[in-house]
Amino acid sequence: MYYVNVQDIRLRLDGIPELADALDELAASWNGSTLHGLAQERLLHLAIETVTDVGSCLIDGYIMREASSYSDIIEIIGGEEVVDAELADRLKALTALRRPLVQEFYSWPRGELHPYTPELAGWLRRFSDQVGHYLQKEQ
Repeated sequence: MYYVNVQDIRLRLDGIPELADALDELAASWNGSTLHGLAQERLLHLAIETVTDVGSCLIDGYIMREASSYSDIIEIIGGEEVVDAELADRLKALTALRRPLVQEFYSWPRGELHPYTPELAGWLRRFSDQVGHYLQKEQ
């Protein structure tokens, strides 16, 4: 018997549309300003935390193997077919940005549009859909 905190997962998934819309808007209006740069950093960070928090809840609830890192969380949910392999690869690449965003923020290229920013909204929407399908299948 599994105890999966579906309410906690849904709470995080429910925030994805707002995050995705903000990413789309930022990418469309990018001007390289400090404000846009800081907004981009925060959106990337929120995306990473959302995906890994949901992944951690799934891992804990379905008693999957223990994760040792952020990228490991994505590897596990990819291996358990929560998300497809292509999306898992993209999300692993996204989680690799956590350290520079959180620990090396002073050297982050704030004036540049990160290549993931225009694509990330789609990744997040796919993530939310695939997690939702997984939860339906497992319940």
